[in-house]
Amino acid sequence: MDEDLSIINANTRNEKIKNFFINNKNKLISVVVILVIVVISVYSFDKYKINKKKEISEAFNSITLEHSESVKDKTANSLMEIVNKKDPTYSPLSLYFIIDNNLVTEKETINSLFNILIEKTALDNEIKNLVVYKKALYNSDSVQESELLNILNPLINSKSVWKSHALYLMAEYFYSKNQKQKAKEFFNQIVTLENANIDIRLQAEKRLNRDLSE
Repeated sequence: MDEDLSIINANTRNEKIKNFFINNKNKLISVVVILVIVVISVYSFDKYKINKKKEISEAFNSITLEHSESVKDKTANSLMEIVNKKDPTYSPLSLYFIIDNNLVTEKETINSLFNILIEKTALDNEIKNLVVYKKALYNSDSVQESELLNILNPLINSKSVWKSHALYLMAEYFYSKNQKQKAKEFFNQIVTLENANIDIRLQAEKRLNRDLSE
């Protein structure tokens, strides 16, 4: 008797499962199709990103290797195109190459390229902070105090590893303007900063002891 009931229950369960699949056949097929499409789309997108990265990498290497004074403008234009591609690796490298080799002299153009990196490129946080610092460094000899502070404030008001560099740049800026009290304040911030760069802290201490001890 128990065996008969067990067989009946099993048959009933199998019949329910069979009916479920029959009644929901279209829905199940749709779910499977959607899952297949999602998997293919993700794979295709990843492959596209890898290929795009490889393409940009090859372009950057080719442009920089072939650079010479005779193709200066061509190099600059090609590297600016890479900056505008907003690649997290090669866009910053392209801008640094432009600056290091003095390929573009218009500060407005260089600053617009910096802004593309800072505002529109998906950079890791500390890489973005480095770009902000480099922008400030690039402009430090030509802008007013308020402009330089405006660039550096995101670093000064953060816990970034580049904070001590930003403070040092402001301290040296004020020192060069003979505003020694302001310079001293920034040097002191570096000395008391917990995660200050060791070399930066040593330079700040030297400046305080040697030039600002009175």
